[in-house]
Amino acid sequence: MVKAIMGIKKGMTQLFLEDGTVVPVTVVEAGPCTVVQKKAAATDGYDAIQIGFGDIRERLVTKPLLGHFKKAGTAAKRHLREFHVDDLASYELGQQIKADIFEKGDVVDVSGTSKGKGFQGKIKRHGGSRGPMTHGSKSKRRVGSGGASSFPSRVIKGKAMPGHMGAETVTVQNLEVVEVDADKNVLIIKGAVPGPKGSLLSITKAVKSR
Repeated sequence: MVKAIMGIKKGMTQLFLEDGTVVPVTVVEAGPCTVVQKKAAATDGYDAIQIGFGDIRERLVTKPLLGHFKKAGTAAKRHLREFHVDDLASYELGQQIKADIFEKGDVVDVSGTSKGKGFQGKIKRHGGSRGPMTHGSKSKRRVGSGGASSFPSRVIKGKAMPGHMGAETVTVQNLEVVEVDADKNVLIIKGAVPGPKGSLLSITKAVKSR
């Protein structure tokens, strides 16, 4: 069975390990999630399951999506995500996926939407260097030259410029699960994860081994 679940970031704190060391951790309310759809290679080209998380009133759901939930025989869910699986036969529609699919010591990848920073300059957005801060300088935090002189006579695509920063999908890899509270559906993960408190997270088994 694939190890994957959705959750809500509740915040950060710290824990003391058995050897007395203190580690920063993130508390995640993980699940319960419900299997809403099964996608098979014969019909869809790949094997995957679609899971739903978070209850929502039916009147707030569009009719096509409401029919999707009724076909699966499940209650309406606020969030939907797909996860590729190898053993599709081990899943059933309406099956519950809870935090206990993970164990203490598991290594996971956590994906979420990073905090939005609005419009920012090159120094904060890309870590650029500032100009001289002396009196008379006109390039303290400006971008400076945008391109070459005669060729190619344009700004090269990908040039680090001011613009919108944050609010994009970020994945942090190889984070350790420190504690699992199956009764409360809580995962305590070592380190920081993307997004502000209350944001949606996808937690999966780590793709890369340490």
